[in-house]
Amino acid sequence: MSAAESRTGPILRVLPPGVRRVVVSPGFLVGGAMLVVVLVLVLALSGSSSDAPAEGAGNMATVSMGEVFFIQRHPTTRRVEWLGTLLIWLLLALSAASIGLMIRYALESARSSLFPEELRARARTLLAESRVNDTLDFVRGDESYFARVLHAALREHQHGKAPMVRAGEQAGEERTVHLMRRIEPLNIIGNVSPMIGLFGTVYGMILAFREIVASGGTPDPVNLASGIGTALVTTFWGLVVAIPALAGYAVLRNRIDEITSQASREAEELINGVEAPVPERP
Repeated sequence: MSAAESRTGPILRVLPPGVRRVVVSPGFLVGGAMLVVVLVLVLALSGSSSDAPAEGAGNMATVSMGEVFFIQRHPTTRRVEWLGTLLIWLLLALSAASIGLMIRYALESARSSLFPEELRARARTLLAESRVNDTLDFVRGDESYFARVLHAALREHQHGKAPMVRAGEQAGEERTVHLMRRIEPLNIIGNVSPMIGLFGTVYGMILAFREIVASGGTPDPVNLASGIGTALVTTFWGLVVAIPALAGYAVLRNRIDEITSQASREAEELINGVEAPVPERP
């Protein structure tokens, strides 16, 4: 158990190991902290609005900006529109999750994590001295992309250079696919969030048309604007969540592709420099 897990006490022990690692990751904690901050700000802004009628506004109550973007209410009855509000907070939760995932994946896909310069220099030095077994021992416990590719290739040293190259290429492809799948949740969030926003848009328009029907075709513009407001706000939050998630996914995907390509070329160069064992004569 990691230090972060030990500090959380026995609560997290009931979670599966994969979920537990995500919960205690720095990115997830940062995203969750940001969601808590947003909630506190919403409560503060909503509390600052007055329920007393505004001057010249009849029976209408003033509404704070925090309430407009985070809590949907009927303008006259002041009742909370629960479905619209839940959609907004679902999108806020997805936003916090995407921020946490972006931070976590950015740390995991850093050059120092995939292609450490110290490991590359040490491996090059050892292989230049034809110390294949020492190199194999040196990279065995390292979890970086470069170390795994080099380790897979050097394990086939006794079988010749061609098997070494094939093993390195296979290990590189498998590890690259694994890294790309790791960042796929960002792509999912980026594609699902606009659909949730669109659901809120349709729901808000249903509320608006229901108001038209209930008023006999001559609705109060303020009541009509309530449903339209729900439609626009949910669309707004859907785009706010989707744009950074898709942008982060594209940046991380390109970074992984660039670094893994460089690491693969370096590993192939080192493998080609290794002298194949001389087969024993019968």
